[in-house]
Amino acid sequence: MRSPPAPPPPLFPHPPDWARDAADRLAAKHGTFAGIEDRAGPLPWPVREAGFPGLLRAICAQLVSNEAAFAIWRRVSALPGATTPEGFLALAPERVGIEGGLTRQKVRHARALAEAILSGALRLDGLAAMEDEAAIAHLCEIKGIGRWTAEVHLVFSLQRPDVFPSGDLALQAAAQHLMGLDARPDAKAMAAIARDWAPHRSVAARLLWHHWLHHTKRATLDPA
Repeated sequence: MRSPPAPPPPLFPHPPDWARDAADRLAAKHGTFAGIEDRAGPLPWPVREAGFPGLLRAICAQLVSNEAAFAIWRRVSALPGATTPEGFLALAPERVGIEGGLTRQKVRHARALAEAILSGALRLDGLAAMEDEAAIAHLCEIKGIGRWTAEVHLVFSLQRPDVFPSGDLALQAAAQHLMGLDARPDAKAMAAIARDWAPHRSVAARLLWHHWLHHTKRATLDPA
């Protein structure tokens, strides 16, 4: 008797054990997170490459929808050499703009990032030894890397457990929806709310993104 075909692999891997434990703790302790995975399915765990590729992808995602960010990233990463600092700088800025779909400002920011890595001004190898706020501050020294971009890099590329991008509009909207707030909290209010979710704020952010993508029926499970 033929065995049934194996199910297709998940779009993203399952969360690591530490994150799975954190998600369960959040759901048990805070009503905001209870039932998210029952409604939206198991929490996906997208991980991005650390260093230049991950930061470049975060730059692609600045101030655009997640669908647009994913489409732009596919175009940019398909350019020859674009995911290394040396290769990106070797590409004509006009080509990156036309074929990659990046704005002129984002091209300038990505080139500044590549130059900072090659010059040693951005110490990527030193990020692992830095506390979260120190790592965010170091990344933000580079033109075009703001707090949201740095925090997203720490969440998705470095897999830090307690970083919350409070300025993210989708996280604010998800919190408003789940908590029944009258208005969407701004970054300061969102950060204050998220303090209660420490030391699991990165997982809290992933759960909120997961809820919002399901609630809004977005085409991608990649939140940022």
